[in-house]
Amino acid sequence: MATVVETKERVNRVKIEGLALLKIVKHCHESLPAMVTGSLLGLTDGTGALEITHSFPFPDSKHHNKNNSGDDGIAAEDAAGLEGHEFQLEMMRMLREVNVDNNCVGWYQSMYLGIYSTSNLLENQLSYQTDLSPNAVVILYDPMQTTNGSMVLKCYRLSDECIASKKRDDNTFINPKNIFEEIPVILTNPGLVRALLTDISVGEHPTGLNTKNGLYELGSETSLERLDMSTNPYLEKHLEFLCGWVDELASEQHKFQYYTRQLSRNEKGNKKSHSKKAADDADAWASNEAPRRLESLLLTNQIRSYVDQMDKFSGAGLSKLYLLGGLHQNSNTNN
Repeated sequence: MATVVETKERVNRVKIEGLALLKIVKHCHESLPAMVTGSLLGLTDGTGALEITHSFPFPDSKHHNKNNSGDDGIAAEDAAGLEGHEFQLEMMRMLREVNVDNNCVGWYQSMYLGIYSTSNLLENQLSYQTDLSPNAVVILYDPMQTTNGSMVLKCYRLSDECIASKKRDDNTFINPKNIFEEIPVILTNPGLVRALLTDISVGEHPTGLNTKNGLYELGSETSLERLDMSTNPYLEKHLEFLCGWVDELASEQHKFQYYTRQLSRNEKGNKKSHSKKAADDADAWASNEAPRRLESLLLTNQIRSYVDQMDKFSGAGLSKLYLLGGLHQNSNTNN
């Protein structure tokens, strides 16, 4: 990976150009149902903003090992990883030759219905923030929720508390809200692109050329996705995933309870001082046999994210129902 132009100031916002965002959206939608990743290129402006000006996808490694198994499959997977790293270096070198920002500032990944709080994403982001730059970020795009009419684009980084805990490799408790830090995303475009977006933002399309004035006539309204009333499938799917995450959290809690009972059995009959007992408990929870707290914390954070999304969908659905009820009542009154 290329180096990032380091700044002493911590990044507090992300500015992404429309072209880079469209590349992310195109890559994620074309690869469905598979989840994909890619690289983000840009620079920091020295005022606390991280500017993302370009993005490109990582090569798909499935074709390397789809027909391999065992040792051959592992070797093919390693070769695919090496090829992907070489692909990134070659891509950034070619972009530098055409005078495009080639500094790697993070990565992006598609997600399915808001699933992001996983150990794999945490480990990948940790490697970016420790090996590349503390200002490296991950952008998450949800193509499934976006098709419902609302753009779902999130930007995260690991908190200092989480990074310090991973470096110490301890088993201490962290507030699930403090594992990831969400960074606001600002969409930027050049002046000509903004002028074009202003012309088409009304949701109308040209129907034909007016022979009198030589101008195109605008047709009917086309931006109707936000009025879609079918939010039940999304809520049902969210409830289904939420039940699965709650079951996994309960399983993790059973592991903690079982380990705690084992410690209690071992301590029975052993008369120790309070300080000695506290030291033994700390060593027991720091051992490799103890269940990892981070797994349950990630599950708790994902459950919280699902509850927030369900609250958002439910609020929007109720607003649409009230609006539709008012329209029906007005229509019946006029008739």
